[in-house]
Amino acid sequence: MWNESDYDDDDTHAVVVVYDEIISLNVKFWVYLFVLIPSIICSLISLGHVIFNRVLRTALHNHVIVVVLFIGLFNTVTIYPWMLFFFRHQGVWYRSAIFCTIWAFIDWGLYFTQTMLFAWATIERHILIFHSNWLATKRKRFLLHYLPLILLLIYCLTFYIIVSFFPSCENYFNDTYMICAAFCFTNTYGLYMWDAVVHQVLPNVIIVVCSTGLLIRVVCRKYPMRRLFYSRKYRKMTIQLLSFSLLYLLFDFPLSLMNLMYLCGLSPDVCTTFYEYLLFFNYLMIPMLPFACIISTPGLKLKVKTFIS
Repeated sequence: MWNESDYDDDDTHAVVVVYDEIISLNVKFWVYLFVLIPSIICSLISLGHVIFNRVLRTALHNHVIVVVLFIGLFNTVTIYPWMLFFFRHQGVWYRSAIFCTIWAFIDWGLYFTQTMLFAWATIERHILIFHSNWLATKRKRFLLHYLPLILLLIYCLTFYIIVSFFPSCENYFNDTYMICAAFCFTNTYGLYMWDAVVHQVLPNVIIVVCSTGLLIRVVCRKYPMRRLFYSRKYRKMTIQLLSFSLLYLLFDFPLSLMNLMYLCGLSPDVCTTFYEYLLFFNYLMIPMLPFACIISTPGLKLKVKTFIS
Protein backbone atom coordinates (compact mmCIF):
# COMPACT_ATOMS: atom_id res chain seq x y z
CA MET A 1 0.00 0.00 0.00
CA TRP A 2 1.64 3.19 -1.16
CA ASN A 3 1.99 6.30 0.94
CA GLU A 4 4.12 8.60 -1.14
CA SER A 5 3.25 12.24 -1.47
CA ASP A 6 3.89 13.10 -5.11
CA TYR A 7 0.88 11.27 -6.50
CA ASP A 8 -1.49 14.09 -5.66
CA ASP A 9 -2.72 17.09 -7.58
CA ASP A 10 -5.13 19.91 -6.75
CA ASP A 11 -8.22 17.76 -7.16
CA THR A 12 -7.17 14.46 -5.64
CA HIS A 13 -8.74 13.07 -2.50
CA ALA A 14 -6.19 10.27 -2.13
CA VAL A 15 -4.45 9.59 1.13
CA VAL A 16 -1.31 11.72 1.03
CA VAL A 17 1.31 11.39 3.72
CA VAL A 18 4.46 13.49 3.65
CA TYR A 19 7.41 12.47 5.78
CA ASP A 20 11.14 12.04 5.84
CA GLU A 21 12.45 8.49 5.61
CA ILE A 22 12.24 7.42 9.27
CA ILE A 23 13.00 3.73 8.85
CA SER A 24 16.09 3.38 6.68
CA LEU A 25 16.01 1.31 3.52
CA ASN A 26 18.76 -0.92 4.91
CA VAL A 27 16.69 -1.73 8.00
CA LYS A 28 13.68 -2.53 5.83
CA PHE A 29 15.80 -4.72 3.59
CA TRP A 30 17.20 -6.89 6.38
CA VAL A 31 13.96 -7.14 8.37
CA TYR A 32 11.88 -8.18 5.36
CA LEU A 33 14.59 -10.53 4.10
CA PHE A 34 14.84 -12.18 7.52
CA VAL A 35 11.08 -12.90 7.47
CA LEU A 36 10.64 -13.57 3.75
CA ILE A 37 12.80 -16.67 3.23
CA PRO A 38 11.30 -18.80 6.04
CA SER A 39 7.86 -17.47 5.10
CA ILE A 40 8.13 -18.87 1.56
CA ILE A 41 9.31 -22.22 2.93
CA CYS A 42 6.45 -22.34 5.45
CA SER A 43 3.95 -21.38 2.74
CA LEU A 44 5.04 -24.27 0.55
CA ILE A 45 4.91 -26.69 3.47
CA SER A 46 1.48 -25.43 4.58
CA LEU A 47 -0.05 -25.60 1.10
CA GLY A 48 1.51 -28.99 0.39
CA HIS A 49 0.21 -30.30 3.71
CA VAL A 50 -3.36 -29.51 2.63
CA ILE A 51 -3.23 -30.07 -1.12
CA PHE A 52 -1.63 -33.52 -1.00
CA ASN A 53 -3.85 -34.80 1.80
CA ARG A 54 -7.28 -35.72 0.51
CA VAL A 55 -9.01 -35.36 3.88
CA LEU A 56 -7.59 -31.89 4.45
CA ARG A 57 -8.11 -30.87 0.83
CA THR A 58 -11.83 -31.66 0.96
CA ALA A 59 -12.38 -30.08 4.40
CA LEU A 60 -14.50 -26.96 3.89
CA HIS A 61 -12.73 -24.91 6.56
CA ASN A 62 -9.43 -25.19 4.68
CA HIS A 63 -10.60 -23.80 1.34
CA VAL A 64 -10.53 -20.06 2.09
CA ILE A 65 -7.30 -20.43 4.07
CA VAL A 66 -5.66 -22.16 1.09
CA VAL A 67 -6.72 -19.33 -1.25
CA VAL A 68 -5.43 -16.71 1.22
CA LEU A 69 -2.11 -18.57 1.51
CA PHE A 70 -1.85 -18.86 -2.29
CA ILE A 71 -2.34 -15.12 -2.68
CA GLY A 72 0.16 -14.50 0.09
CA LEU A 73 2.71 -16.82 -1.54
CA PHE A 74 2.23 -15.06 -4.88
CA ASN A 75 2.92 -11.74 -3.14
CA THR A 76 6.00 -13.01 -1.35
CA VAL A 77 7.61 -14.30 -4.56
CA THR A 78 6.80 -11.17 -6.59
CA ILE A 79 6.56 -7.78 -4.93
CA TYR A 80 8.61 -8.64 -1.84
CA PRO A 81 11.74 -9.54 -3.83
CA TRP A 82 11.11 -6.39 -5.86
CA MET A 83 10.94 -4.41 -2.62
CA LEU A 84 14.23 -5.93 -1.46
CA PHE A 85 15.86 -5.01 -4.77
CA PHE A 86 14.55 -1.44 -4.41
CA PHE A 87 15.83 -1.16 -0.83
CA ARG A 88 19.19 -2.72 -1.68
CA HIS A 89 19.76 -0.20 -4.46
CA GLN A 90 18.72 2.70 -2.21
CA GLY A 91 15.63 3.49 -4.26
CA VAL A 92 17.42 3.80 -7.60
CA TRP A 93 15.48 1.61 -10.01
CA TYR A 94 13.93 2.74 -13.27
CA ARG A 95 10.85 0.73 -14.21
CA SER A 96 8.31 0.73 -17.03
CA ALA A 97 4.73 1.92 -16.60
CA ILE A 98 3.29 -1.56 -17.11
CA PHE A 99 5.64 -3.03 -14.51
CA CYS A 100 4.62 -0.30 -12.04
CA THR A 101 0.95 -1.01 -12.76
CA ILE A 102 1.38 -4.74 -12.16
CA TRP A 103 3.20 -3.99 -8.90
CA ALA A 104 0.43 -1.65 -7.74
CA PHE A 105 -2.24 -4.20 -8.67
CA ILE A 106 -0.56 -6.93 -6.61
CA ASP A 107 0.29 -4.62 -3.73
CA TRP A 108 -3.15 -3.01 -3.53
CA GLY A 109 -5.64 -5.27 -5.30
CA LEU A 110 -4.50 -8.73 -4.25
CA TYR A 111 -3.79 -7.55 -0.72
CA PHE A 112 -7.36 -6.37 -0.16
CA THR A 113 -8.71 -9.42 -2.00
CA GLN A 114 -7.16 -11.76 0.56
CA THR A 115 -8.35 -9.50 3.40
CA MET A 116 -11.94 -9.69 2.20
CA LEU A 117 -11.67 -13.45 1.71
CA PHE A 118 -10.44 -13.96 5.25
CA ALA A 119 -13.23 -11.72 6.56
CA TRP A 120 -15.66 -14.13 4.92
CA ALA A 121 -13.76 -17.03 6.51
CA THR A 122 -14.45 -15.60 9.98
CA ILE A 123 -18.17 -15.51 9.19
CA GLU A 124 -18.16 -18.96 7.64
CA ARG A 125 -16.35 -20.47 10.62
CA HIS A 126 -19.46 -19.76 12.75
CA ILE A 127 -21.52 -21.70 10.23
CA LEU A 128 -19.07 -24.61 10.11
CA ILE A 129 -18.89 -24.96 13.89
CA PHE A 130 -22.34 -23.97 15.11
CA HIS A 131 -24.61 -24.62 12.13
CA SER A 132 -22.98 -27.46 10.21
CA ASN A 133 -26.45 -28.75 9.23
CA TRP A 134 -26.73 -25.71 6.93
CA LEU A 135 -24.08 -27.42 4.75
CA ALA A 136 -25.56 -30.91 4.84
CA THR A 137 -26.36 -31.15 1.11
CA LYS A 138 -24.39 -30.37 -2.04
CA ARG A 139 -26.79 -27.55 -2.92
CA LYS A 140 -26.40 -25.94 0.49
CA ARG A 141 -22.62 -26.31 0.36
CA PHE A 142 -22.56 -24.61 -3.03
CA LEU A 143 -24.78 -21.73 -1.94
CA LEU A 144 -23.19 -21.08 1.47
CA HIS A 145 -19.60 -22.14 0.90
CA TYR A 146 -18.44 -22.19 -2.72
CA LEU A 147 -20.61 -19.42 -4.17
CA PRO A 148 -19.56 -16.66 -1.69
CA LEU A 149 -15.90 -17.53 -2.26
CA ILE A 150 -16.31 -17.45 -6.04
CA LEU A 151 -18.30 -14.20 -6.02
CA LEU A 152 -15.81 -12.45 -3.74
CA LEU A 153 -12.91 -13.48 -5.96
CA ILE A 154 -14.72 -12.37 -9.13
CA TYR A 155 -15.78 -9.05 -7.60
CA CYS A 156 -12.38 -8.14 -6.13
CA LEU A 157 -10.32 -9.19 -9.13
CA THR A 158 -12.70 -7.46 -11.57
CA PHE A 159 -12.70 -4.22 -9.56
CA TYR A 160 -8.93 -4.00 -9.20
CA ILE A 161 -8.15 -5.18 -12.73
CA ILE A 162 -10.37 -2.40 -14.09
CA VAL A 163 -8.95 0.38 -11.91
CA SER A 164 -5.40 -0.87 -12.52
CA PHE A 165 -5.28 -1.68 -16.21
CA PHE A 166 -8.43 -0.13 -17.72
CA PRO A 167 -9.07 3.08 -15.74
CA SER A 168 -11.40 5.80 -17.02
CA CYS A 169 -8.70 8.32 -16.10
CA GLU A 170 -4.91 8.32 -16.19
CA ASN A 171 -3.04 6.54 -13.40
CA TYR A 172 -0.03 8.25 -11.85
CA PHE A 173 3.56 7.13 -12.24
CA ASN A 174 6.57 8.24 -10.24
CA ASP A 175 9.63 6.08 -10.69
CA THR A 176 11.43 7.47 -7.65
CA TYR A 177 9.09 5.69 -5.21
CA MET A 178 8.88 2.03 -4.32
CA ILE A 179 5.27 1.73 -5.49
CA CYS A 180 5.79 3.63 -8.70
CA ALA A 181 2.14 3.69 -9.80
CA ALA A 182 -0.98 4.99 -8.09
CA PHE A 183 -4.59 4.54 -9.12
CA CYS A 184 -6.35 7.63 -10.38
CA PHE A 185 -9.71 6.42 -9.04
CA THR A 186 -8.56 7.87 -5.72
CA ASN A 187 -9.39 11.29 -7.25
CA THR A 188 -13.07 10.33 -7.10
CA TYR A 189 -14.03 10.77 -3.47
CA GLY A 190 -17.05 8.46 -3.52
CA LEU A 191 -15.22 5.64 -5.26
CA TYR A 192 -12.18 5.93 -3.03
CA MET A 193 -14.40 6.08 0.06
CA TRP A 194 -16.06 2.86 -1.14
CA ASP A 195 -12.66 1.24 -1.51
CA ALA A 196 -11.47 2.43 1.90
CA VAL A 197 -14.61 1.46 3.80
CA VAL A 198 -15.77 -1.69 1.99
CA HIS A 199 -12.40 -3.17 1.02
CA GLN A 200 -10.23 -2.02 3.92
CA VAL A 201 -12.03 -1.05 7.12
CA LEU A 202 -15.16 -3.23 6.94
CA PRO A 203 -13.30 -6.54 6.42
CA ASN A 204 -11.09 -5.79 9.41
CA VAL A 205 -14.11 -4.93 11.56
CA ILE A 206 -15.74 -8.20 10.48
CA ILE A 207 -12.55 -10.10 11.33
CA VAL A 208 -12.35 -8.57 14.81
CA VAL A 209 -16.05 -8.93 15.62
CA CYS A 210 -16.52 -12.45 14.25
CA SER A 211 -13.29 -13.78 15.74
CA THR A 212 -14.12 -12.33 19.15
CA GLY A 213 -17.65 -13.67 18.84
CA LEU A 214 -16.35 -17.12 17.93
CA LEU A 215 -14.07 -17.21 20.95
CA ILE A 216 -16.89 -16.13 23.27
CA ARG A 217 -19.31 -18.67 21.81
CA VAL A 218 -16.82 -21.52 22.10
CA VAL A 219 -15.84 -20.68 25.69
CA CYS A 220 -19.30 -19.89 26.98
CA ARG A 221 -21.31 -22.61 25.25
CA LYS A 222 -23.19 -24.71 27.81
CA TYR A 223 -23.61 -28.50 28.04
CA PRO A 224 -24.59 -30.64 26.11
CA MET A 225 -22.78 -28.82 23.29
CA ARG A 226 -19.53 -28.31 25.24
CA ARG A 227 -18.08 -31.66 24.19
CA LEU A 228 -18.60 -30.71 20.54
CA PHE A 229 -16.74 -27.43 20.78
CA TYR A 230 -13.88 -28.81 22.78
CA SER A 231 -13.43 -31.73 20.42
CA ARG A 232 -10.10 -31.77 18.65
CA LYS A 233 -11.51 -30.82 15.25
CA TYR A 234 -13.36 -27.70 16.36
CA ARG A 235 -10.60 -26.66 18.72
CA LYS A 236 -8.18 -26.70 15.77
CA MET A 237 -10.57 -24.69 13.61
CA THR A 238 -10.96 -22.08 16.33
CA ILE A 239 -7.24 -21.78 17.10
CA GLN A 240 -6.37 -21.51 13.40
CA LEU A 241 -8.88 -18.71 12.82
CA LEU A 242 -7.84 -16.78 15.92
CA SER A 243 -4.16 -17.07 14.99
CA PHE A 244 -4.79 -15.51 11.59
CA SER A 245 -7.16 -12.91 13.03
CA LEU A 246 -4.55 -11.72 15.51
CA LEU A 247 -2.21 -10.82 12.64
CA TYR A 248 -4.94 -8.81 10.90
CA LEU A 249 -5.77 -7.05 14.15
CA LEU A 250 -2.15 -6.11 14.87
CA PHE A 251 -0.79 -5.38 11.38
CA ASP A 252 -3.73 -4.41 9.17
CA PHE A 253 -6.56 -2.90 11.19
CA PRO A 254 -4.62 0.14 12.57
CA LEU A 255 -3.39 1.16 9.10
CA SER A 256 -6.87 0.82 7.61
CA LEU A 257 -8.27 3.11 10.31
CA MET A 258 -5.52 5.66 9.70
CA ASN A 259 -6.25 5.66 5.96
CA LEU A 260 -9.94 6.22 6.68
CA MET A 261 -9.11 9.09 9.04
CA TYR A 262 -6.97 10.76 6.37
CA LEU A 263 -9.74 10.27 3.86
CA CYS A 264 -12.27 11.82 6.25
CA GLY A 265 -10.23 15.00 6.62
CA LEU A 266 -7.34 14.39 8.99
CA SER A 267 -4.40 16.51 7.91
CA PRO A 268 -1.69 14.56 6.03
CA ASP A 269 0.87 16.20 8.33
CA VAL A 270 -0.62 14.53 11.42
CA CYS A 271 0.87 11.27 12.75
CA THR A 272 3.17 10.80 9.77
CA THR A 273 5.83 9.06 11.86
CA PHE A 274 3.24 6.72 13.34
CA TYR A 275 1.84 6.10 9.85
CA GLU A 276 5.19 5.01 8.47
CA TYR A 277 5.65 2.54 11.31
CA LEU A 278 2.15 1.19 10.66
CA LEU A 279 3.01 0.76 6.99
CA PHE A 280 6.30 -0.94 7.85
CA PHE A 281 4.59 -3.50 10.09
CA ASN A 282 1.68 -3.87 7.66
CA TYR A 283 4.06 -5.31 5.06
CA LEU A 284 5.04 -7.96 7.59
CA MET A 285 1.52 -9.37 7.81
CA ILE A 286 1.38 -11.47 4.64
CA PRO A 287 4.79 -13.11 5.26
CA MET A 288 3.64 -13.88 8.81
CA LEU A 289 0.47 -15.75 7.76
CA PRO A 290 2.26 -19.06 7.01
CA PHE A 291 3.83 -18.96 10.48
CA ALA A 292 0.36 -18.57 12.01
CA CYS A 293 -0.78 -21.57 9.98
CA ILE A 294 2.18 -23.65 11.13
CA ILE A 295 1.79 -22.71 14.79
CA SER A 296 -1.96 -23.41 14.84
CA THR A 297 -1.66 -26.81 13.11
CA PRO A 298 0.06 -29.53 15.18
CA GLY A 299 0.70 -31.78 12.16
CA LEU A 300 2.45 -28.94 10.37
CA LYS A 301 4.70 -28.23 13.35
CA LEU A 302 6.06 -31.77 13.13
CA LYS A 303 6.65 -31.44 9.38
CA VAL A 304 8.56 -28.19 9.85
CA LYS A 305 10.70 -29.70 12.63
CA THR A 306 11.43 -32.66 10.37
CA PHE A 307 12.31 -30.36 7.46
CA ILE A 308 14.64 -28.27 9.62
CA SER A 309 16.34 -31.30 11.19
